[in-house]
Amino acid sequence: MKFLIAGLGSIGRRHLRNLLALGEGDITLYRTHQSTLPDSELAGLPVETDLGKALSHQPDAVIVSNPTSLHLEVAIPAAEAGCHILLEKPVSHSWEGVENLIKAVRQSGSQVLVGYQFRFHPGLHQVQRLLKQGLIGRPLTARSHWGEYLPGWHPWEDYRYGYSAITDLGGGVVLTLSHPLDYLNWLFGEVETIWAVTASLGDLEIQAEDTAEILLQFTCGVIASLHLDYIQRPPSHHLEISGSRGTIKWDNSDGAVALYQSIDSPNNQASGSWVRFPADSFSAEEKPFERNDMFLAEMRHFVDIIRNGARPVCTLEDGLKVLELSLAIHRSSREGQKIPLTS
Repeated sequence: MKFLIAGLGSIGRRHLRNLLALGEGDITLYRTHQSTLPDSELAGLPVETDLGKALSHQPDAVIVSNPTSLHLEVAIPAAEAGCHILLEKPVSHSWEGVENLIKAVRQSGSQVLVGYQFRFHPGLHQVQRLLKQGLIGRPLTARSHWGEYLPGWHPWEDYRYGYSAITDLGGGVVLTLSHPLDYLNWLFGEVETIWAVTASLGDLEIQAEDTAEILLQFTCGVIASLHLDYIQRPPSHHLEISGSRGTIKWDNSDGAVALYQSIDSPNNQASGSWVRFPADSFSAEEKPFERNDMFLAEMRHFVDIIRNGARPVCTLEDGLKVLELSLAIHRSSREGQKIPLTS
C-alpha cells in the first residue's frame, strides 16, 4: 500500500515510525519544511512540497498531521482523490470547509479515521465494559481532569510559536486537549447542553486559552464536568464515574482502572470493596502498557480499514461531534450562558 504523510511534526513522525514498524515502507512525505525537528529519520523517503504532486503518487491513504487550521486543505483534495484518511484531531478549528469534506468523502467513498487515540486505550475499554455490565448501577456523574504543562511538551522548540498556543492555527486547550470530549461522548452518548468558562490564567505568554472548566449534560441523564489546562505541574489526566451502586476510576499515569461496588446493608451504612485492574492485565501478553501502544493500535486499525474495509472506530461523524462541542464551549464562554446542542 502507498501512504502519504502530510505534516512531519511530532505526531507525523510518530505515525511514520509506526507505519515502518508495521512493515509499511511505501511512504511519501508532503511537507513545508517548517518542522523544528531534525530530518535524519526522514532520510531516503521521497518528499514533495506541492500537494498536487504528492497526490500524483496515487497514495491509497493520506495521514493528515499538519496544524489543525490546515487539516482541510489536505483532507478535502485527498478525499476527492479517493484516498482513505487518518485525520488527526480535531477535524478542524471551525466549520468553514467541513461541508466540502463531507461531500468529497461521500462522493469518493473514502473512509476517514479521526485520530482520537484514546479510543484505543485498554483502560478506557475496560471502563466501557464495566459500564455495560452495570457494575456501578446507573451512571450518574463523571469528572474528567486533564492538566498539562505546555512548555514541557516540545522542549526542542519555543512553545509560544507552536500551533497549540496560537488560536488561528487551532490551538488552545479546548481543541488541543479535546480527547476527553471524544471519550465522554463515546461512553455516554449525545450531549444535550454545555456550559463553560475558558480563560488565560497562567504566565505562558500565549494568545490561546490555557484553562477551561466545562459542564456537560448528556441525553442519557449523566452530568459530567471536564477540566482542561496547560499550566499544571506535574501533569495529571484521570476520569471518575459515579453510579447508583459504585464508582469507576481510571488514571492515565499508569493506565489502571479501579472499581468500587457498594454492598447493600440493613442499616444503609456505606460498605463495599475496591478492585484494581492494572494496565498490563488488559493485554494478552501482559506486557507493561506504553503510551505508543495506543498509536500503534490506531495505525493497525487504519491499515485494516484500507486493506479489509473495516469500519473506523472513530468516524468523521464522531470527530465532527467533538468539533461541535468544542465550538459550543467557546460560544458558552463568550456569551456566559448554557448552549443547547441541536444535532
